[in-house]
Amino acid sequence: MPLWTLRGLGQGKATTGWPRDPAAHGQQGTIGMPSVGVDRCTEDCHRCADACPTQAITLDTRGHLETLDYGRCVNCQLCVETCPAGTLQPGSEWAFGVRDRADLQWSLDPDPRPLEVRLAAHIERSFRGSLHVRHVDAGSCNGCESELQALNNPFYNLHRLGIFFTASPRAADLLLVTGTVTTGMHEPLLAAWEAMPEPKRVLACGTCAVSGGVCGGTETSGHGLEGVLPVDVWLPGCPPNPAAIIEALLVLLERKPQRIHGGRVHER
Repeated sequence: MPLWTLRGLGQGKATTGWPRDPAAHGQQGTIGMPSVGVDRCTEDCHRCADACPTQAITLDTRGHLETLDYGRCVNCQLCVETCPAGTLQPGSEWAFGVRDRADLQWSLDPDPRPLEVRLAAHIERSFRGSLHVRHVDAGSCNGCESELQALNNPFYNLHRLGIFFTASPRAADLLLVTGTVTTGMHEPLLAAWEAMPEPKRVLACGTCAVSGGVCGGTETSGHGLEGVLPVDVWLPGCPPNPAAIIEALLVLLERKPQRIHGGRVHER
């Protein structure tokens, strides 16, 4: 008997019970997106905005934090390290999958919209049992791809949730896109989308696919999927961890509620 087989029999089942077991997501100790504390900003302080490599932070005329766009955030923590007042703090929230791009934008005066923003059309009943995903790398650094590969390891075992990756867009229900959508990948991306049968959905995976990230807006790099494809779920992160990707997929399938509204966490 091979040693790995014997070791596996001795250790028993390796697959996590998450999401049924809320504490078994495997991301304990992970540093999440920066959170906004209750402390006031220091007068005329621009350190966080100056340090942010993706212009995710805007300030008001007094130099106080006005908006924080998590769709641009790459979780580098530079804003936290440079904030002298403690307004920006290390966060623990890593599951930022949302249906509406506007829900990734924190502002001092939150939008008084209803918490639950439903899909324009409910997920078709045929998606409830299983979901086939076609992944397209539209110009990423392969950080998101390393996290996607972990979805099929024994711990996360994506297949147990009825979600599968497929090599052909003609067999796919969902187009999962990573990368900034470079000039060279623009047409292949659209070709994959056109080849998919109806009904079909789109998930923007990673900050690059959401807004372009650090490399967006150059001569050959785009600004993500906005204006390119009709996105159903936006998931920032650089890169988003496997549990965050699974949570975004379950939000798409309406099997888990969206937790982020107006850039703020709303527990259910």
